[in-house]
Amino acid sequence: MEIKIVRTEKPKPKPRDSELSFGKQFADHMFNMDYTREHGWRNARIEPYGPIMMDPATMVLHYGQAIFEGLKAYRTTTRSIRLFRPMDNLVRLNASARMLCIPEIDTEFAFSALQELLAIDKEWIPGLPGTSLYIRPTIVAMDPYLGVRPSNTYRFFIILCPVGAYYPEGFNPVKIWVTDKYVRAVRGGVGMAKTAGNYGASLRAAEEAKEKGYTQVLWLDGVERKYIEEVGTMNIFFAIGDTLVTPVLQGSILAGITRDSVIKIAREWGIPVEERPITIDEVMAAHDNGMLQEIFGSGTAAVISPVSELAWKDRVIRIKDGTVGPLAKRLHNEITAIQYGEAEDRFGWVVSSEP
Repeated sequence: MEIKIVRTEKPKPKPRDSELSFGKQFADHMFNMDYTREHGWRNARIEPYGPIMMDPATMVLHYGQAIFEGLKAYRTTTRSIRLFRPMDNLVRLNASARMLCIPEIDTEFAFSALQELLAIDKEWIPGLPGTSLYIRPTIVAMDPYLGVRPSNTYRFFIILCPVGAYYPEGFNPVKIWVTDKYVRAVRGGVGMAKTAGNYGASLRAAEEAKEKGYTQVLWLDGVERKYIEEVGTMNIFFAIGDTLVTPVLQGSILAGITRDSVIKIAREWGIPVEERPITIDEVMAAHDNGMLQEIFGSGTAAVISPVSELAWKDRVIRIKDGTVGPLAKRLHNEITAIQYGEAEDRFGWVVSSEP
């Protein structure tokens, strides 16, 4: 399939690298492609960034058939452009598509389209350390129809967003609130998919956490309300004694690509890693007996996010002295060094995207 290219006649002013936040500015162009049951995926095009016209009855607005991914492009000190595990994101997009009855994309073609888009908007990739270009591939249902069924038409699009740190705290530790009042997902549902509804289900608890002075919510399982699952925007890790523990993937937790990177790097370093069920009571007990060394989250947006404080019911525990732990710092430095081309890519994770 050929990609039709229409360049903007009105380029937008680019923000300064030093003034970037997250998710507010968008590059000049976007990739679009449409699906119909009769013809499959077709009409691939790169065109000026702009609104998607929708009928008020468009199915995504009513029934939530929407999936997306998040990955980043990085500019190295030599001005070359690198992507971190992009094919893993596209493979995971297809996994989400299967869960939501959305037709899968050709991942090789989607990657070539992304490369083309990056070549056109390469000047939007910031170069200041800690900045990057966030990439959001998305598929939404497009049938104008009121009735619960899978759509027959879809739009696949990719937009680009130059970003700084995801959390206002940057790499400084964040405070996390644990809830058993709300449930985000359960096994047998779509918790393992990167779908819009999962994030909509998290908003009420996230607002309550902010009202209490916390940055994010740590979710427990939806049945017994005691097994730890994930943070709203991150997978979670606990350094207990000399072992790194993270909740096992059982269908209600997103299989994070940064999570997988942390596990592989830690094991290469000789650190024991356990993927298993872990309860909030076990974490509290580990803190009480002095075995809880660190807590940190992992995700594309923040990479590694140290946790300084955990609130659960009437208890608030402070992790060590509230500073960044040595393992979180080491993992953050290692992953970002690979992403920015400052360390050897021993795992074959980085893909060049030369302008």
